Amino acid sequence: MSLLYNSVTLDADKCMGCTNCIKRCPTEAIRVRDGKARIISERCIDCGECITACPYHAKRAIYDDVGRMNDFQYKIALPSPTLYGQFHNLDDIDYILTGLIGVGFDEVYEVSRSAEMLSDATRQMMKEQKFKKPVISSACPAVIRLIRIKFPDLCENVFPYLSPMQIAGRRAKEEAMKKTGLPAGQIGVFFITPCLAQVTDVHHPIGIEESWIDGAFSLAEIYPGLLDCMNKVQEPLPISKSGIIGVSWATSGGESSALIREQHLAVDGMENVMAVLEEIEGERMRELDFIELNACPGGCVGGVLTIENPYIAKARIQRIRKHLPVSLNRFDGDIESIKWKEKLKYIGVMKLSDDIGEAIRMMGEIDRITETLKGLDCGSCGAPSCRALAEDIVMGKATLDKCVFVLHKEPDSIGMIKPKDMS
Repeated sequence: MSLLYNSVTLDADKCMGCTNCIKRCPTEAIRVRDGKARIISERCIDCGECITACPYHAKRAIYDDVGRMNDFQYKIALPSPTLYGQFHNLDDIDYILTGLIGVGFDEVYEVSRSAEMLSDATRQMMKEQKFKKPVISSACPAVIRLIRIKFPDLCENVFPYLSPMQIAGRRAKEEAMKKTGLPAGQIGVFFITPCLAQVTDVHHPIGIEESWIDGAFSLAEIYPGLLDCMNKVQEPLPISKSGIIGVSWATSGGESSALIREQHLAVDGMENVMAVLEEIEGERMRELDFIELNACPGGCVGGVLTIENPYIAKARIQRIRKHLPVSLNRFDGDIESIKWKEKLKYIGVMKLSDDIGEAIRMMGEIDRITETLKGLDCGSCGAPSCRALAEDIVMGKATLDKCVFVLHKEPDSIGMIKPKDMS
């Protein structure tokens, strides 16, 4: 479960070094050096905050090319329920699913189906009271990566089960193998994703060694061709097999409300997620059983690879739900089959040193340098905060004269350390 794969990259030619992105990154994974932003890949959790913040479109999403479908004999689409909120005046999901067949897929397996299965399994497991409370949902991979980097003590609180996307991928491929007689290698399963973190989870999944999904296509890229195919559909195929519970997973609160009787909380938006994780870390939410955390505003409908405004998309999904049954899917398998194969572990990308004594010494040096700085956290130095600059200095990645206030004053006269003393 290392953090070696990222779905965000930088187009240096477009970057103007404006520092907007460094303020928005929840893991301080970006620095501006020599007039260009630089992404510290091992700290990046693929939340997409930098893409939203960049006014020059210098941060770019990485996802699979649709042409990858041609590498497989039989092709299956896994549409996120977020897709259903992107279309105006839609009252029948089957128009979208039939349109996906027109795009070139041989079959469609709704992720909302596996979401209902997971909701059913979660209700069963929560009754057993075997989890450390409050239980934190494992559905948002950006949040899970955030916990592994910044909140290691909360790894035990995370619900150790696969996401609906991974459950859908496995079921879709296994069912297709039985139906077609083809080997797994000739069946391509592709997730239509609203966000970057799920692209990463396709290629570098959490909790399992290998993903059942062969690629992740951007919802925004699929949208134009899908809309064209939908406009040609006169009578949609009866494909949809999910209800209100599954479709509701597209928006914040959809997962937690499916638990029905549990004391739960749903939070969306990275700033709010960070605040709640700090509350849980401080043991101030003991009365809650389950917490649903979504990095994107509004839930998955706020992903950076969507088309529609998240609040409009949420309203559309609420309208669609009126025509659906409550649920059409129950979990009928072995609970162990959807459980992570390995425990969630802390990744020490922010660790100062493996030697505890040296780490303590470095921490003291960081504190000392931070106290000498203005504390404005202006970002002019290219780091997100004065403390981040102090850490960079101690780690040998920056010098004190990066601070504009130090640069324009004599360090000796104000008791500050000269850059030459940073050896």
